[in-house]
Amino acid sequence: QVQLVESGGGLVQPGGSRSLSCAASRSIFSFSAMGWYRQAPGKERELVATITNYADSVKGRFTISRDNAKNTMYLQMDSLRPEDTAVYYCFASEWGRIYWGQGTQVTVSS
Repeated sequence: QVQLVESGGGLVQPGGSRSLSCAASRSIFSFSAMGWYRQAPGKERELVATITNYADSVKGRFTISRDNAKNTMYLQMDSLRPEDTAVYYCFASEWGRIYWGQGTQVTVSS
């Protein structure tokens, strides 16, 4: 078992930046996959980024990283747009099981 806790969400103006964190309750070294999804109101959950890949809609604007020593994954979001407004969820996969965080709201609005 592992608990994932996101933080860093909030209100940001268009063109601004925001950094999200996903802290795990134990070592993330063994996870076969980690990344971020998001879900906007009335829309399906969509994959934003994994450690090795990005959605076309965020390429060049978002950067994912991880710090194994801190058991934490990050999502740096730059040049934010109103369409990036969503609840952002981190996930981790291990031995065929997927763990989810509780989500953090990011709202891009002036």
